[in-house]
Amino acid sequence: MDLFDFAGQGEKNIPLAERMRANTLSEFLGQKHLVSDSGLLFRAIRTDRLGSCIFWGPPGCGKTTLANVIANNTDGNFVKLNAVSSGVSDVKKVIDEARENAKLFGKKTYLLLDECHRFNKAQSDSLLPAIEQGDVIFIGSTTENPYASMTPAIVSRCRVFELKRLSEDDILIALKRALSDKVKGLGNIPTVVDDDALYHIAATAAGDLRVAYNALELAVLTSAQDKDGNVRVTLKDAEESIQRKALSFDEQMYYDMLSAFCKSLRGSDANAALYYMQRLIQGGCDPLLIARRMIAHSAEDVGIADPNALIVATNAYVAFEKLGLPEGMLPLSEAAIYICEAEKSNSVVVAMNAAAKDAREIRDDNVPPWVKNAVYGSKEDKEMAKGYKYPHDYGGYVEQQYLPDGVKDRVYYVPKDNGYEKTVKEIRQRKGKKK
Repeated sequence: MDLFDFAGQGEKNIPLAERMRANTLSEFLGQKHLVSDSGLLFRAIRTDRLGSCIFWGPPGCGKTTLANVIANNTDGNFVKLNAVSSGVSDVKKVIDEARENAKLFGKKTYLLLDECHRFNKAQSDSLLPAIEQGDVIFIGSTTENPYASMTPAIVSRCRVFELKRLSEDDILIALKRALSDKVKGLGNIPTVVDDDALYHIAATAAGDLRVAYNALELAVLTSAQDKDGNVRVTLKDAEESIQRKALSFDEQMYYDMLSAFCKSLRGSDANAALYYMQRLIQGGCDPLLIARRMIAHSAEDVGIADPNALIVATNAYVAFEKLGLPEGMLPLSEAAIYICEAEKSNSVVVAMNAAAKDAREIRDDNVPPWVKNAVYGSKEDKEMAKGYKYPHDYGGYVEQQYLPDGVKDRVYYVPKDNGYEKTVKEIRQRKGKKK
């Protein structure tokens, strides 16, 4: 018998990730900050009182699944559209049918819009009145920050729920469920999965349950049967199915080497940084993780002393995405050397932390009237705004108060005498800046 036969003829072409999608809150994994028994979202779903909302989070964290749970816990109609393939006419059709169902049967309509950040202004405008009037309950699903990528009018009428990446433990639970579930999962296939193989899939899925399910399904359906008729999935099978080698060192050594790499960048030792980079990547570490660390350190440890470091690090990340291995190692190595040899200054991170502390603890929101946005303000606001001094009328710089009174004398950024920051100090002095 073919292994596919074990999975059931009717569903063998449906991916495991789709078959294992949760239908109830009790089956839903992760996102305890949203769906705990005392959480707002949990109560809203249970009582069928959920209003328009947006689920925002990384791929494979449960956005669409949560919408699916809502669909199964409501007696209303549930319509699903994708912003990439749907247009204004599709939206209008859903709205017309929703109004008709509400009028004839008293049923509300939930509209799930996948990739909702891809909706343009015209599409959003066609949906806005229906959300305002309650004709549809909108549920958007997006991997992009909705505050930056969506029409503000839509976002302002929705509650935004941010979902987090799933933990390795959550993914392990899901994979074990899939292996034992005889109805939706792989339970009808006699399978033995080595522990290290299962842990490798969970670890390298990077919080994306869909990736983990796809890797497990591929490993099970393509691995050989042993003499007892069991499908045996080894670490090698798992590595091939998820296309990532297992780390050739233990977890403690991995974090030690990553720490040593970061401290080598900060300590200006290019030789050590290059060695640890190679050791980590050859041991199975994702090169893009190394690239992300270099972007962070170019701002944290180099900063304004050499602003080009951030440009070099960011370009190295993009170059690796385009080139892959082995050529992509060239821009990564160049970036590591540049960051090591650059002048160092931590003034950016010091300034950031000091400003964050005041924003958190003082929270003075009384913006000086001359720097407010007075376009839509009152007559008094517009009059006060006339006190604003346009810097270009004064040769590019003029002294005036920008900070609220509560923090007006605070100094967050203090340039050092390293690299370009020495030039920054000279420019400040020429401008006659007092702080």
